Amino acid sequence: MSHRPSPARICAYDHIGIRVSDKNRAIAFYQALGFVESASFPLYEANEMLSSDGVRINLIFNGARLPNAHNVLLDAPLKLPGVTHPAFVVDDLQALEAWLCEEGITITEGPHHIGPRRVALFIRDPDGNVLEFNQLINGDEQ
Repeated sequence: MSHRPSPARICAYDHIGIRVSDKNRAIAFYQALGFVESASFPLYEANEMLSSDGVRINLIFNGARLPNAHNVLLDAPLKLPGVTHPAFVVDDLQALEAWLCEEGITITEGPHHIGPRRVALFIRDPDGNVLEFNQLINGDEQ
């Protein structure tokens, strides 16, 4: 493997793909979080969803349905390599927390500080995919 740096500069982050087992259930869940479908890719069993501020995700509709929404990358004792979760920045974590509780969406961790720059909470989508939500704070707070 070459150790020379890539000549192409990484300019931005485009999206994350989230594999789900039930298209309609997943679309409804992510719509409730504030995403709207902006494109559909039937050939690839996927769509694109955008938040009002332009944050993009792709839902991939070919996931096998597993009982108990098991997440193999986080829940299995053997920690396999792979992407474990997307992390989104929100403007009001307390408002999100209150809304999640009202909607009956379980907060699986937090809210709590993670390092000096953010407060985070975690939830899972109906397939067990972990989603992190962060509110950025001043660097001198802990």
